[in-house]
This record gives sequence, structure tokens and C-alpha cells, in this order.
Amino acid sequence: MNDAGSPSLKSAAWSVVGKPSAHESAELHVLGQATYTDDIPEVQGTLHGALGLSAKPHAMVQAMDLAPVRASRGVVAVYTAKDIPGTNDCGPIIHDDPIFADGIVMYVGQPLFIVVADTHDNARRAARLAKVTYDELPAILTPQAAKAAQSYVLPPMHLARGDYQAAFERAPHSVKGELYVGGQEQFYLEGQIAYAIPKENKGMLVQCSTQHPSEMQHVVAHALGVHSHNIVVECRRMGGGFGGKESQSALWCAASAIAANHLKRPVKLRADRDDDMLVTGKRHCFHYEYEVGYGIDGKIVAARVDMVSRAGYSADLSGPVATRAVCHFDNTYYLSDVDIRAACGKTNTQSNTAFRGFGGPQGAIAIEYVIDEIARNLGRDPLDIRRANFYGKTDSNVTPYGQVVVDNVIHELVAELEESSEYRARRSAIAAFNASSPVLKKGLALTPVKFGIAFNVTHLNQAGALVHVYVDGSIIVNHGGTEMGQGINTKVNQVVAHELGVDLSRVRATATDTSKVSNTSATAASTGADLNGKAAQDAARQIRERLAAHAVKLYGGDVADVRFAADTVFVNGHEEPFPILVQKAYLARVQLWSDGFYATPGLHWDPKTMSGNPFSYFAYGAAVAEVVVDTLTGEWKLLRADALYDAGRSLNPAIDIGQVEGAFIQGMGWLTTEQLWWNDGGKLMTHAPSTYKIPGVSDCPEDFRVRLFDNGNVQDSIHRSKAVGEPPLLLPFSVFFAIRDAVSSVGGHRVNPPLNAPATSEEILRAIAAVEAAA
Repeated sequence: MNDAGSPSLKSAAWSVVGKPSAHESAELHVLGQATYTDDIPEVQGTLHGALGLSAKPHAMVQAMDLAPVRASRGVVAVYTAKDIPGTNDCGPIIHDDPIFADGIVMYVGQPLFIVVADTHDNARRAARLAKVTYDELPAILTPQAAKAAQSYVLPPMHLARGDYQAAFERAPHSVKGELYVGGQEQFYLEGQIAYAIPKENKGMLVQCSTQHPSEMQHVVAHALGVHSHNIVVECRRMGGGFGGKESQSALWCAASAIAANHLKRPVKLRADRDDDMLVTGKRHCFHYEYEVGYGIDGKIVAARVDMVSRAGYSADLSGPVATRAVCHFDNTYYLSDVDIRAACGKTNTQSNTAFRGFGGPQGAIAIEYVIDEIARNLGRDPLDIRRANFYGKTDSNVTPYGQVVVDNVIHELVAELEESSEYRARRSAIAAFNASSPVLKKGLALTPVKFGIAFNVTHLNQAGALVHVYVDGSIIVNHGGTEMGQGINTKVNQVVAHELGVDLSRVRATATDTSKVSNTSATAASTGADLNGKAAQDAARQIRERLAAHAVKLYGGDVADVRFAADTVFVNGHEEPFPILVQKAYLARVQLWSDGFYATPGLHWDPKTMSGNPFSYFAYGAAVAEVVVDTLTGEWKLLRADALYDAGRSLNPAIDIGQVEGAFIQGMGWLTTEQLWWNDGGKLMTHAPSTYKIPGVSDCPEDFRVRLFDNGNVQDSIHRSKAVGEPPLLLPFSVFFAIRDAVSSVGGHRVNPPLNAPATSEEILRAIAAVEAAA
């Protein structure tokens, strides 16, 4: 058939994936109608909780007088560790993380009890009235101090390849030094919150802001001493997560559920920003000691790094974070002989946790710092040194942990960005500017990214989904991923709509719910769309195949030739509107719902040997940043940023570009303005927006150019797309090294500036003074 109604003409170019569709909740966000946990209408009789927090970093609790708390206005009850009916633990891997401190406190801000009152304000005021007597113990506050004391939450890790020592001794040149990179508060706009509602027969509904509903289900069940099937956890959306709601929403869920279980009344526990920041863990800060040998051409021949992170008082996710740091130390570079060590320092601070990038940024920035120094030592452009060390296509293409890099596009991607950003011409122009400007100095840097996609733990790389087609042709999708603003529901909806050949408006995603899809993995590791998109596609495919078989029964032809597109089913020369075929299938008792499942193939990892194939594929990217620095004040400004990111065959270019832009600014904040500071008493002093500075609108460059690199995924990912959650956070390495480049110009690029992160104005001034003193 060649008429306008033929499948070849009407449906050939039709597609739902790959289109820049709006976020499924965009209108609700703009109108303020999107429902977050605190917006859920409260059940009659709802009470409100607040946590009583430790004032000491490390101490035995000698006495705790809670009488003033109980006597405070509106207070209904107070519960401590002894009131937990089940297990006093909310640790995600190692069970070393109590819900409420019991006899000993390990950091300032550790919860001692929950007070429940008639209002949030009354509960919060009452929580401050406890009289606690402490017998203080020595406290360790920094990763360096933890290393000196050999204080670790887990055994240190070691990955070696080749003979580092012999290769280092043969190297014509070497560089050694130290680097400190600070942590970062997730600063989600919606804070931690859980709303626990008792149900019949020991049941409990917990509505919460979490990236990991199944883990919250397990923690609450263990705390209450009941089976998982007694607990239902639901999350429609979060107002941001960034890793901070992967494991650390557990405390809030457990505490509210414990109180609700005792009182048989709903209890809401909503953290104020100060309490949230005092209680919860951050991105791990890292301290590095490195020693690298290289040739006259700048090629690295031996690399050693010893990394220690501030894990906090318990293990939490520090082990997987350190593993990812080890596996990303190479970034885009082939390192033949390496000795990589990582330790998780046990400190009397908040237990640090996941944060966008999950150790990958902390691992990769160390090698970038080294390459920046090599270039300066050789008087070469850093881009040339980076390019000289890139992974090869057919040789020099095996990572230190043994995975073959089969999809290397970093050469082409960097070449494209170098040209489009006018890198060489701008570097010459900046050199001329600096020569004639004694106070203001400009800097420019191009940094690349290679980021592995998958969970470190193989069994977590699985997902499930449910797809229901209703008689009117509308479709409901439920999957194990959680929506935190990143657009996972939009992408999954697109996948389902595409698979069934219907308009996107026909598909709706519902709240993540442990009673619908069970045993879900966290929405983390940039796997959300990859895993849940594949699972939803599997479910939709089964329904499509049933509908196709029924269409053939009605109109003849071959099932393989049936096409679903443009809200129409094309079968044997006949066009049937999708809703009409659905109605006919229902009357014929064809199953119109299905479950789907996906497990990422080809993954394996041996934590003992630190080797295997831990990643499904790699996402690539690069960015160029140009800054100007005031050498008298340390102030700086990002003038222009160019970013090129490999999203594969993007499912939704509009959402992906937005994710790249957001990650760039968030990563820039980590490396420049977001400073975490603990006083000598172990209290986090930067625990509010007044003292902790995330980037604002004025920090975004006026000239911000973000593009997606044209590159299909070599792996069978969902529609050959690539993850876009975490990898772009490494792109603003370019900002940090552009600042370092500007500082370096003060000494004529003859001295390596000792610049640590975050590169605050004070840190920049210290680096400038060091360069001037050494020049």
C-alpha cells in the first residue's frame, strides 16, 4: 500500500522516545500543585515528632532527664532506644547505625529520642528541653586524624596492577603531593520527612521522601519486629534527593513508625533544615597522597594514590563509595602500573553517605590534579597531556580493575568540543589578557569524563514494573524507580507509550509503592531510567504482543507485520484506533496488564581482588570553563562554560540537557563555594543556608553552552540511551582547574598552586600567596 494511510508512511517516522517532551509534573510544579509528603492531607488524629539530639561528638550518656520534655506544652509521648520493639538499627549494609543512641553518642546531632506532640512547633520546642549528662571521650574529626589513629569503619582497600615501584623508579620525571577535597551537603529543597499511619493487623503505611522504598520497608519492619508484608512504603515524588535520601531516610521512617506503632495514631516527622543538616551525612570529603612517574611526553608510567575519606561514625555506604572512587581514579586515562589504596576513616561526625557521583568524582579529581601538575612542570598545555594519556581504542584499553573499554569515544568528543569552544584561540587570548592585567587574571581548562554505569553490587542491577491498559485505552505504569525531579517517570512513560504506539498523554505513572513492585533497588547509580525503563518496556511488550495476536484473529495477516504507531494499530491493511482494539480485546478476555522485569547482563565484581566487569557501559563527556579571578580578594566569576555530554540516543533531550546543566552547577558548588566546617567541639557550624553556600542564579555563567554528543550506546540499553544523572557532575572539574590556571598565571605558570577544594575566596588567596612566595 502506498496511500497516505499505509503503515510505511503514517508510522515510519512516528516516535515517542527521543523527543524533548515536558516533565510529566512540570505543570504541577509551576502551579504549586505537585504533592510532596508534607502536602498529603493529614489523617485525623495526626501527631508530630521531633528528635532530641546529642550535644557531644563522642561521650557516654551518664543520665538523661526527659521529665521537662514530657511536661512541655502539647507533648503526648517520648520514646528512646528501650522503646523500640524490634532492632535498633538503620544501617544499610553493616548493622552499626542505631536509630536512637543507646548509652554512647558518636557525633553532635545523633538522635537520642523522639518526642511526639500535637504540633510540629511544640514537638521541636520540647526536644530542646532534655537534660543530658555526658562523660566525654576523645573525638576524631578529620580523615587525616582517622588515618593517623588507624580508625576505620571498614578494612582498607587496595587495587594494584603491574609493578608500580619498578615503573616509578624508571620514570624520567615524577610528581608527588597532597590534596584535600571537601564534602558536600545534598541540600535537597524538600527536607527529610516521613509520615507513618498505623493500619489493621500490625500494618503500617509509611509515606516518605526516599530514593529507596524497599530499604525503608525493611528498616521499619525490623524496628517494629514484624514481617515486611506488614509495611507499605509509598513515595510519589521527592523535592530532590541527590543520594541523601538513599539510605539516610531510614532514620526518619523508623522513628516515626516506632512512635505511631506505640500510640496507634499517625505520626509525621519532618526535619527542619538545621536539624536535617546536623543529623544527616554528606558527600565524603577525601584526603589524598599521590606519587606519579611520567615521561618527557607527559605520559604517565606509574601512579600511586592513597585516599582516605571521612566516613563518619558508621559504615553506611562508605564501602561502595570508596570502591567507586578506586574504580574512577583512572577517569579517561590508561594507567599501566598503579597502586591505588582507599580507606574509610571512622570519625565522630555525621555518617557520610551517597551523593550524586557516589565516589566517582572524588576518585577522578585526583588524577586530573596530577595531570594538571605534569603539564605545568613540562610547560605544556594540559589538554595535550590529557590527550596523550587517553585510553586507546584497541590497545591500552583495559582498566586497572580489568574491564575492557569497548565504547571509547573520548577522542572524538574532546576534539569536537575543542573546536566548538574555540579552545586554542581563547587560550592565546587569555595569555595576552593576563600579560597586561596585574590584578584580574583569567584561566581556562578543558577536562574530560569517563563514568561507569551500574551499581557496584551486582544483584542491585535489577528492576520490575507493572503496566495496566484500561478499557478506554489509557495506561497506568508503576515501577520501582523514584521520582526526585530528574524525570524518570517521564522517560518511563515515553518508553511505554512508544512500545504500545500511543500518544504520551495516554500514559500516567503512579507513586512508587512497595505493595505493587517489590524488592526494588534504590534509584541511584544513574541506573533509574536504564533499569526501570527496560522493565516497563518488557511489560508493555507483552501487552502489545497479546493485542497484536488478537488483531490478527480479527483481521488476518501475520503477527510480525502488525504495527503500533500514532495511536493506531496497523494490521493486514486495516487501521484500528488503539482504544477500539483494546475494547475488543477486553471483550475477548485478553489480559490487558502485565508485569515486566529486567536484570543488567554481563556484570560481575570480586571485592576481594578488586577486579571484574562492574559497569554495563561508560558515559563520556567534557567541558571547557573560563574564569576570571581577582587576585586581591580571591573573588572569581565563571565567564563561559561549554559542555558536551554523551547521553547515547537520548530518550528525552530536553530533560537530559537540564540534567547536565544542573549537575554542572551542583558540581561547581562542591568544588568552589560549599564548605563544610566543624568546630573543635565536633559541631557542624555550616548547618543552614545562612552559613552554607550553594550556587545561586548569579553564579551561573551568562554564556552557558550545553550540547549532547551524537553517539548510540554500544550496549543494549533502553533505546540505546545512556545515563545522565551522575556523570555530568564531573564536568565542572573544568571550573576548578580554570581557577587553578588563573592562580598559576600569577607566577608565570612556573609554580603548581597548592589549591584545595572547595576553592573558596580564602583558599584562592592562600594559593596565590604560595605561588607568589615560590615564584
